[in-house]
Amino acid sequence: MSVVVYVESQNGVIKKAGLEVASYGRAIANATNTSLIAVTFNTNDSSVLNSHGVDKVYNINTAEDSFFNVDRYSASLVPIIEKEEASIVVVSATADGRYLGPILAVGAQAAYFSNVVALPSSYAPLTVKRSCFTNKAFNESVSNQSKAVICLSSNAFGLKEQTSNAENLEGEYLVSNSTLKVTAVDKVTDKVTIADADIVVSGGRGLKGPENWHLIEDLAAVLGAATACSKPVSDMGWRPHSEHVGQTGKPVASNLYIAIGVSGAIQHLAGINSSKIKVVINNDPEAPFFKAADYGIVGDAFEVVPKLIQKLRAIKQ
Repeated sequence: MSVVVYVESQNGVIKKAGLEVASYGRAIANATNTSLIAVTFNTNDSSVLNSHGVDKVYNINTAEDSFFNVDRYSASLVPIIEKEEASIVVVSATADGRYLGPILAVGAQAAYFSNVVALPSSYAPLTVKRSCFTNKAFNESVSNQSKAVICLSSNAFGLKEQTSNAENLEGEYLVSNSTLKVTAVDKVTDKVTIADADIVVSGGRGLKGPENWHLIEDLAAVLGAATACSKPVSDMGWRPHSEHVGQTGKPVASNLYIAIGVSGAIQHLAGINSSKIKVVINNDPEAPFFKAADYGIVGDAFEVVPKLIQKLRAIKQ
């Protein structure tokens, strides 16, 4: 028996989300007295996994197929899951992980748990805590099957270090009969990504125009944060759609989410409810976001944000 985790990488470097599922998998392996197996694709250096308790690493080289292909990735993962007799498989709740998890569950004939936010409270039967109703509530889900695929919500568990000396193996990239072909992927390479960010600074129509977006970027630069925006902002072309967060955009599960000039439409709040601390800056005290925020500042963003940036820079000096 074992625990298998799919560890994501980008440009050959293991992502934070990959380290989080490794930490989570190690905790499950400790609780069940089993080994932890990691599977990576096109990773240049997997030694960082030795700091997160991995016992064995399968690195799969996809050759010229350089983009994520869910059919071929799942076809390559299922044999490893079967070979290692995995009872639990863990993927991250990234865009790729959410796509891959259900397909892996079908291929491995396993139960599937999405939006998992904590370690299992029981292993016989397997019982997990999941967020539901767009992160407004939690439920306990139970499976009596012998295998399960867990999709771990971002930043739900964090990074936990445990030293190991992983055995490194080369996995086989199985080319399935899939007709799916990825020809190009556009990514922002010079900024912190929304998916990996601990802190996200978001702006809305209250900024009055794209010429004022430097307030968001300057605050994000001081905090080492990712930048984001509300749907109206991206619809008006002030910011690219890749920065749109909310129910119809990218979900956010950061440790800190700062909303500036965002009124807080229900669709926006549904997409950022997983963030641990939410702060809003708005000159309208009746803005819906204040009801959802942990902290709020009623004031003009053009006065508040420059002062906040100034104070933060002084602290960091």
